[in-house]
Amino acid sequence: MKTGKNTEKEEKIIENRKVRPGELFVVAGSIGQIGIRTLLAEKPDWFSPWFSASYLERILQEEEPYLFDEEKPLKELVDRFGITGWRAVGEGGILKAVWDFSGEQGIGLTFGLRRIPVKQHVIELCEQCGANPYAIWCGRCLLLAVKEGWQLVQNLREQGMEAEVIGAAEAGIARRICHGEDGTGYLERPREDELYRLLGRDGLKLADQ
Repeated sequence: MKTGKNTEKEEKIIENRKVRPGELFVVAGSIGQIGIRTLLAEKPDWFSPWFSASYLERILQEEEPYLFDEEKPLKELVDRFGITGWRAVGEGGILKAVWDFSGEQGIGLTFGLRRIPVKQHVIELCEQCGANPYAIWCGRCLLLAVKEGWQLVQNLREQGMEAEVIGAAEAGIARRICHGEDGTGYLERPREDELYRLLGRDGLKLADQ
């Protein structure tokens, strides 16, 4: 699949819609990859004693494809699956995207932390340096509100994309987060991105996507 960007016109088509209770939240793409590549590029000594050089090099060289392009524009999926809103997941990670998106829509939600797509190497390297993989910069990753979320996920997977239903919109403004066997709590207001906490803001340069 070619890489490309969604057009401004396509983005406005989705932004003008309203998310309703019962609609599903879908994550398309995988979280934390640009953040962990940035940490690895800036602080290789944090990881080299614990992981092989070839493994770390593969992570650095991995490219994230655009989720949608000229061959499969996001616009085509809006009416087909009932996409009512979306937000690019970037600075602050997926938790900030959930917080901001639900706040902008004035909607509550319940979502499962363990349902969020995340690659094993992101978890491993975050654990090694004490970073939260759910609060670190993401690259080509989208959070979408969808009427037919399960069907959208199946469609995206058939196209070779990572995608998962992570939760559902609810009436009210509460943001509930499920931790599996550890129970359910409430999403706290996100703090600064983990890259800022670990590397500082001055001169920070993100790794290539």
